[in-house]
This record gives sequence, structure tokens and C-alpha cells, in this order.
Amino acid sequence: MNITQSTEATREPDQDTRRDLVPTQRFTVLTVNTHKGFTALNRRFILPELREAVRSVSADVVFLQEVHGTHEHHPQRFANWPSMPQYEFLADSLWPQFAYGRNAVYPAGDHGNALLSKFQIVHHENLDVSISGHENRGMLHSMLRLPSGDGPQIHAICVHLGLRESHRVAQLKLLCQRLSELPPEAPVIVAGDFNDWRGKASDLLEPAGLREVFTEQWGKPARSFPARMPLLRLDRIYVRNLKARHAQVLNVRPWSHLSDHAPLSVEIEL
Repeated sequence: MNITQSTEATREPDQDTRRDLVPTQRFTVLTVNTHKGFTALNRRFILPELREAVRSVSADVVFLQEVHGTHEHHPQRFANWPSMPQYEFLADSLWPQFAYGRNAVYPAGDHGNALLSKFQIVHHENLDVSISGHENRGMLHSMLRLPSGDGPQIHAICVHLGLRESHRVAQLKLLCQRLSELPPEAPVIVAGDFNDWRGKASDLLEPAGLREVFTEQWGKPARSFPARMPLLRLDRIYVRNLKARHAQVLNVRPWSHLSDHAPLSVEIEL
């Protein structure tokens, strides 16, 4: 497993954010494939609208997939293209810390996974799980410290797995390898776009101690794709050594018109 370059930035929280950063043992997680800021089929650039929708959830930790770091041509085509990386634009003033893992690099720019956090990101790595000669894929592994400061650090792993089943199996095995390197009592959240339309991921991840939150609460993973009429169960949130409740699929307006994936949210308790 190779470690590729990742980028992190920290912004001083504003007064309202500082009031929010009080000691807590509960927090909300959101995961969303941003589709690089475009609607399904790339018909319209809607990143500003997506930012407002993400803000409305008031999540403490946001897992993002398919987010642009840079792009040379899009600013010339779209007047509302942000002057900063997409993950920083989405973070705005609500998430003072963010990390970015660059997965795909091409002449015009790059994209990858990102994590937005109201909690301190004390460390992060971007793990290259690409299968040679095929899609560039990565897992962004961040370690979070809650405001209380006296609890365990939380491992947050943002994933975007391949389209081919054989690739996903290999990538899930790499994820299990990373999990085996963590202390067995460490709290872990793994969230993102698993592209697991055949429903095989949990067969590999459950022996590693991970529990899928929608399966635990509703019997099956959530239907999340396509967003306007979800049929496939592609997106997941797994936890280890944590409690989860209030798992929800956000598949009504405005979410149904902001990406090709419906976001998932859940409340986490230590």
C-alpha cells in the first residue's frame, strides 16, 4: 500500500464555530459523493448550492468523494467557479479543519477524497489503493481529537472504491490491512462511495469488526444511487467501537438534484 501526497489546511474558527466546539460525546457524520460539483450527467455546476445543503445538515465531520483540488479549464467556463479548492470552498467557516487526498491527477487538474471537520485533525495519510493500469483510487485516513481532549482519537477513513468487483475486493483487503494495524479498541468510522452494487463489502469488513450503520438499524445498506430515484446501495457508513443511531438517506430536494449520489448521515456516540 503506497502513501501518496495529501493536503491539509487549518483555518481559525469564527466566533460561532468556537461556541459549537464544546466537549461532546456525540456528533453527526455526513458522507457525500460531490460529483466534482456537477449535477448528474454534468448538466449544471451546482457547487454553491451543494455547499448550502451541506451546511444545513450541521454535520460535525463530512466525508467527501470526487472533489476537485484544482482544475485549469473550469474557471474559464463557469463564472461561479470558486477561487480556492472545492473542499476548502465547501468547508467555508463551519469546518475549521480539512484534509485532502489527491487520487487522480491529469493535465487539467486533480480530484480525490476530502474530510471536513469541526474537530482537530491531528494526523492524516492518503493511501493509494489504485489497481495498476486502471482507475486511480484512494483512502484518506485521518485521526480526529474531540474537543474534550481526554477521550480516544477517532480514526476517520474516507473511501472511494473501484467500479470492478475484483478491484474492490483487492481494495477492501487493503482497508482490512490498515484496520489490523490500528489498536483493537480504537474508534473507527469508514465512510464513502463503495461502488458495492453486489453487496459484497460487508462479507470482508465485518470480520474486521466493522458494522454498517444502515444494516444495523434497517436491515440493509441504504439505497443511494441514482439520487433522484435511489435503487443501488453504493454508499456506506461503517463503525467500530462506536454507537450509531438516526441513520438517514438524504434523497429529497434539494439533495436529489445536487449530485448523482444521495448523501448519508448518522449520529455517532462514543
